[in-house]
Amino acid sequence: CPKGRKALDGPLDSRYNLKETPTANYLQRTEWNARDSDGTVIFTLSPELSGGSRKTGVYADKHQKPWIHIHSARIEPQTDLSTFVTDNSISSLNVAGSRESKEPGLYEWVKQILDETFFPVGFDNETISGSDEGK
Repeated sequence: CPKGRKALDGPLDSRYNLKETPTANYLQRTEWNARDSDGTVIFTLSPELSGGSRKTGVYADKHQKPWIHIHSARIEPQTDLSTFVTDNSISSLNVAGSRESKEPGLYEWVKQILDETFFPVGFDNETISGSDEGK
C-alpha cells in the first residue's frame, strides 16, 4: 500500500498486514503489487482498459507476470479466472481494476465472481478466514 497506508477513504486499518511503499504514489503501489504477486486479474465493467487499470497490465508485462482482464462482456468470467489461476500456478493473486466510483456496480460484480470462483456453493469459507466461532 502507499506510504501512510493511503487509500481514497482514509488510511488503511493496521489490522491488514500490508507492506508500505516508500512513497504515497499509487502507481508505485500498483507496480509493486504486479511485481510481487504470481499474477494479476484486472476487473472492469468496460471491455477497454484505461488509466490505472491499463497501467497495471503494463507493469505486469514489465515484470513478466501473467495477467488477465475480466470485464462484463465475458461470458464465463468465473471459468476464465479459475483457468488463468490454475494454468499459471498462481498462489498469490493481485486483484486490481477500476474504482466503484468510476464504474458503479463493479464492487458487487467482482465480489460475486471471486466468491463463485474461489468459494463455490457448499464450500466452508470460514475455514479460510480462520474463524473458530461455533466450533
